[in-house]
Amino acid sequence: MRTVLLAASLCSIAVSALAQTARPDPGPLTIARQGSFFIGGRDVKSDTLSTLPAYAASGTITVDQMYVRYQVPVGELGVPITLIHGCCLTGKTWETTPDGRMGWDEYFVRHGHPTYVIDQVWRGRSAGDPSAINAVRSGKEPVDKLPTVFSAGHESAWAIFRFGKEYPQTMPGMRYPISAQVEFWKQMVPDSLANLPTPNPTVPALSELAQKIDGTVLMSHSQSGIYPFQTAALSRKGIAGVVSIEPGACPAPTEDMKPYAGLPILVLFGDYVDEFPRWAPRLANCRAFIAAANAAGGKAELLVLPEIGIKGNTHMLMQDNNSLDIADILLDWIGKHAIAAP
Repeated sequence: MRTVLLAASLCSIAVSALAQTARPDPGPLTIARQGSFFIGGRDVKSDTLSTLPAYAASGTITVDQMYVRYQVPVGELGVPITLIHGCCLTGKTWETTPDGRMGWDEYFVRHGHPTYVIDQVWRGRSAGDPSAINAVRSGKEPVDKLPTVFSAGHESAWAIFRFGKEYPQTMPGMRYPISAQVEFWKQMVPDSLANLPTPNPTVPALSELAQKIDGTVLMSHSQSGIYPFQTAALSRKGIAGVVSIEPGACPAPTEDMKPYAGLPILVLFGDYVDEFPRWAPRLANCRAFIAAANAAGGKAELLVLPEIGIKGNTHMLMQDNNSLDIADILLDWIGKHAIAAP
């Protein structure tokens, strides 16, 4: 029922979003303040920090900290929004699109929301731990102890992001700015997820951040889609709502639903999902989770864009050519449902 009501409430938005809504020049961006800081972290003592003669092998480093950049607009403020990127990427996901259009972080600020952009632990500006690599390199550990680090190649990422079923073919009506793909590939970085525990250290860091800023919507994407739910399971403090965009996983419908009772949740998917074996089961699992959460007193909603007439969106819909129209849908939902002071 919640899905039906959500679709009905967005009909007027969906009609205009069939094509990118024309937008005037927004003018200068005025903010009250901006900055950055780190959340979390722990010290590690090691004798394999380096294999270079000019740098000591022994010492103490800090790891598992999460980098956070923020901007706070002037005037009356909406609920803060925290943007959490997915696999093989960094907070750049939410910034200027590959073809030079405004990203969601700026757009949300322009609409009155303090916006926090993170780099997942061990990614981007959030430092990793090189000691295990150097332990193998120096012969102190066997080769099979090397950490697993992976990168998504252009060809495999093509299907993962649903640009097309095979590189370089594209899906009919696909909205991604494929002419700027070279700029997208530059955004991708090595991913160390396989070396980290579950939940990822990013999760307790998100909980600490939510409490530090006294209330935020956790907006996640793909690999990080599960993180806001795991954060809520740790503590509901500071979580004003959850927007999970094309999550790699929703909580299993058989799990304890108590952490989500009364919590505003929106799970969003783009187009072509049922045509990709990687994504169809994930959508099915999220449908089952939404039903289970609501049966337990939840406020969870599922929005699949083609079901309200918006077609052509890829997995990277925050960069698609109608990205700001999608952002408008999310802002409308946040304005109606997010808890101002959880």
